Amino acid sequence: MMAATVDANNLPYADGDFYAFEQLLSDAERERLQEVRDFLAKEVKPIAADYWNRAEFPMELIPKIAELDVMSPVRRQGHSNLFAGLLHAEFTRADTSFATFMGVHDGLFTGSLELLASDEQKERWLPDVYAMKKIGAFGLTEPLGGSDVAGGTRTTATRDGDHWVLNGAKRWIGNATFSDWVVIYARDVADNQVKAFLVDTATEGYRASKIENKISLRSVQNADITLENVMVPDEFKLAHGNSFKDTNRVLKVTRLAVAWQAVGQQLAAFDIARRYAVERMQFGRPLASFQLVQEQLTQILGNAVASTGMMVRLAQLEDAGQAKDEQSALAKAFTTARMRESVAIGRSLLGGNGIVTDYEMAKVFADAEAIYSYEGTYEINALVTGRSITGISAIV
Repeated sequence: MMAATVDANNLPYADGDFYAFEQLLSDAERERLQEVRDFLAKEVKPIAADYWNRAEFPMELIPKIAELDVMSPVRRQGHSNLFAGLLHAEFTRADTSFATFMGVHDGLFTGSLELLASDEQKERWLPDVYAMKKIGAFGLTEPLGGSDVAGGTRTTATRDGDHWVLNGAKRWIGNATFSDWVVIYARDVADNQVKAFLVDTATEGYRASKIENKISLRSVQNADITLENVMVPDEFKLAHGNSFKDTNRVLKVTRLAVAWQAVGQQLAAFDIARRYAVERMQFGRPLASFQLVQEQLTQILGNAVASTGMMVRLAQLEDAGQAKDEQSALAKAFTTARMRESVAIGRSLLGGNGIVTDYEMAKVFADAEAIYSYEGTYEINALVTGRSITGISAIV
């Protein structure tokens, strides 16, 4: 006898919020989150796989997301860090590439200005950034410097009268093929300190070339940047970006955003796997009727719930001004490890259909690899955490 069909949309916990974390938001924040969720379902999800397959970015979405007005939800709009985190998870749930675009422009770039610019600089630059009239990028990672960039920044800045001269190269810089501005972190040759500069991408000597042949975040326009005697006026040096300690103020916050991306990836994997298991018929029965399949779905959900619970508490600590670097590091390491496990289970559950983007899981599976690596690799974040609990650094 054939099993009865089930409407996957009308099942309990179809939203994946198994422990009702969203109830911790205010009524206004829940309404706003749903508004954004509806926007993503209408505007982003239907086109995400096509742009991912073509390795192109949907530029037409920029004015639409500007109109939605989600920039700087905490500092500018006064929302909680929990709302900001769940918002970023929802962007990722819809499409990790688009979420990464937002993470670069609204997180790394805008965060650099909000945290490191003077009040006068912020008044001059941020209105166009918030309105998305100016799109930004964040230039820290280098061709020969990733995890060791704190002490190994090779890009140099030399003071020359009322200008600075930048020389060097950056790699993996998201948005950089089309951004208007980029914050470049460069080592001042005079005092050997890493400093921050706002660079107009039309400046002579600045070049950005797209990195091709990626298997992850294919819609993100990552670039190799070269800087050859790029002249930056002194008023475009970020006033409070004078050492890597200052840079780390930005990274502490954006590392949390990447951990929230890991939550969003797991929710996406759960969405796809659950729907597939309920609707896919094998041996005359839905896949979901098999015990092992239910166990796999439960594992994905458990990973997602555990990751979300950690992030909820960390958001509360952030709101209280008590969050620490090592807590961000542990969150990034833990959630991305659980994410990697979750998307692998989801890909396996879809069988052969799990390796084509038609069923979405292949894209989710591939995009997880980038999240696992950027904003500090799993290993580096584990060692930062390890140093805090042993008092001994294992990082050379």
